[in-house]
Amino acid sequence: MQANPVVWFEIYVQDMDRARAFYETVFDCLLEALGAPDGEAGGMQMLAFPSEMECAGTPGAAGTLVKMDGVPSGPGGTMVYFSCEDCAVEQGRVVGAGGSVFRSKFSIGPYGHAALVTDTEGNMIGLHSMA
Repeated sequence: MQANPVVWFEIYVQDMDRARAFYETVFDCLLEALGAPDGEAGGMQMLAFPSEMECAGTPGAAGTLVKMDGVPSGPGGTMVYFSCEDCAVEQGRVVGAGGSVFRSKFSIGPYGHAALVTDTEGNMIGLHSMA
């Protein structure tokens, strides 16, 4: 297995406009429309997170918000952790963006710090930083 085995992630949402506002506010970035794939995977609405995907050797994974009929959002799925300089900064934007803080910034020992937050669609995501 590679050192960073995750190459793609999808966060399922029910209200794309609401989810877009949440993620753009919390991470101070702009999401870009991404055309849904053709064939059986068609019929999705997708917004991509900023990515350096085309640069070989760049750490991290590319991913999108996805709205797809019949696919629920909410707790119980895969936990995605987003890298931050200081996760307290992004955590501080969560409530104002319509989400909630499940667990405020906490130490994970030599691995830095994390915070657990819930987005506007009921998905729990992790925030990670070394600071």
